[in-house]
Amino acid sequence: MEQKEYCYKYPHPAVTTDCVIFGFDGQRLKVLLIRRGIDPYKGLWALPGGFLTPDETAEQGAARELKEETGFEASYLEQLRAYTAPGRDPRERVITIAFIALVKIADVCGGDDAAEARWFATDEIPQLAFDHDLILRDALTRLREKIHFHPIGHDLLPEQFTMKELQTLYESILNVNFDRRNFAKKMIHIGILSPIEEPKSRPQLYEFNLKTYSELKNRGFRLEF
Repeated sequence: MEQKEYCYKYPHPAVTTDCVIFGFDGQRLKVLLIRRGIDPYKGLWALPGGFLTPDETAEQGAARELKEETGFEASYLEQLRAYTAPGRDPRERVITIAFIALVKIADVCGGDDAAEARWFATDEIPQLAFDHDLILRDALTRLREKIHFHPIGHDLLPEQFTMKELQTLYESILNVNFDRRNFAKKMIHIGILSPIEEPKSRPQLYEFNLKTYSELKNRGFRLEF
């Protein structure tokens, strides 16, 4: 093999990407998993992901693998962190870069080397392949941190939603129960919700006021419960 100029003789680890895709079905926070169709860990559930090709960025590779394995396209991926433990993959030395996405739940189908794709409630996660249980725990921690600074409901809820739906989402993420009246009073007082005009016979609908949310964030606002 021709020796390339400036080519180091150190071993080259493989690089993969894994995606933690969160969705909300109106009652529970869920995560998208795929059942592996090949070894290692054939038959076990895992996060969607796969190996990077030499000509793509980590973000491009994550989006491609997600599309190939689930048929799902995420418009936004946020990098979580890199996982570098030497023995995390039995095939070879593999470093993975994990991403988080918040999406509105949709039907998915398995593809590529994924035998099946399915949404799981975060409190009913099956045994996961590799170190994906660690990645998922870290992603949940990040999500619970983001809820104080980011209008998470905008990514997970319909464009218009009820106060009950918003409270259920926040309770599902934080694993707590809020007093209904206190929660509504706080959210309305902050000013990040805009009421939608609807007939009085229906529950009041709201939408996020992203401009107000951005202004509050720039002033160092932190949403506390």
